[in-house]
Amino acid sequence: MKQIEVQILQQSYLLTCPEGHESRLLDAVERVDTAMTRIRDAGKVRARERIAVLAALNLAFEIADREAADLVAGAAQTTTAPTAAIMSPGQQETRLPDEDQHRLHSLVQRLDQALGEDGRLL
Repeated sequence: MKQIEVQILQQSYLLTCPEGHESRLLDAVERVDTAMTRIRDAGKVRARERIAVLAALNLAFEIADREAADLVAGAAQTTTAPTAAIMSPGQQETRLPDEDQHRLHSLVQRLDQALGEDGRLL
C-alpha cells in the first residue's frame, strides 16, 4: 500500500491506496475537491460537513445518471440480440444476468408506454 497526501477544500489528508492505483485516487480526489469547491463558492453553504454531504450526493447522482444512460444504451443492444448478449468488437460474448435482463425489459416497456405508440423507443 502506498500513502499519498492530498488536499481537499484546502485541508490535507493522508490517504492509502494499492500500488498502481495512485492516478485513480488522484482523479477521485480532484473530482471531490472540485465538487466541494463549487458548492462552497456558490456561497450558500459554509459548514465543511454539509458541503461534503452535498458534494457526495451530487457525485452519486451523476453516477446514477451514467448508469441509467448505460442501461438504456444496453436496452438498444439487448433488443437486437434475443439472448441479451452484449458484445464489443474483439470482445467475448457477455450475457446479462437474468435479473438485469428483466429490469432492462421492464424499463424499456415503461419507456414505450410513456412515449406512446408514435414514439416507441425500440
